[in-house]
Amino acid sequence: MSNETNQFYVHPSSYVDEGVQIGKGTKIWHFCHIMAPSVVGENCNMGQNVVVSPDVKLGNNVKVQNNVSIYTGVECEDDVFLGPSMVFTNVYNPRSAVSRKNEYRRTLVKTGATIGANATIVCGIEIGRFAFIGAGAVINRNVPDFALMVGNPGRQIGWMSKHGHRLHFDESSKAQCPETGQWYEKKDGKVAEAG
Repeated sequence: MSNETNQFYVHPSSYVDEGVQIGKGTKIWHFCHIMAPSVVGENCNMGQNVVVSPDVKLGNNVKVQNNVSIYTGVECEDDVFLGPSMVFTNVYNPRSAVSRKNEYRRTLVKTGATIGANATIVCGIEIGRFAFIGAGAVINRNVPDFALMVGNPGRQIGWMSKHGHRLHFDESSKAQCPETGQWYEKKDGKVAEAG
């Protein structure tokens, strides 16, 4: 890893292995370790004490708060927010005495999703576009686009807009984001932006 053109920032207390790809504008703060061969996109921000394991892929503008470990098998698309001390796993049935490195399960966090502080994401699932995982939730199954999830085990209690506002659908199954005015439509148990 080299940064001869100063296109990204790495705090002197952090380690970035040779072979890591880091996009321009990314900032890696105190006590982080980024392992090769992972890929970190442009304009990402990693708070204190973040670990990125080998083969992880982070898109552009991913915000990783303090004390987050992103394990092999995890991919985050663009604009994902990972809250403080949230947890990923990559083995479904870990045992210290049993090596299961060949059993890592893939976890995909799609564009714009938010995972709140202290939430736990059990491996082998997909979190949909712009989904919102509440603080402390434990998610062990796929999450639809725009879904609002809370609790342990995680359960869906509603829907969120792209800008992070709760959507309240009327009798015609339409809802409007109070911040942007964007309309959303609910059909067959799914939510999408309306024309």
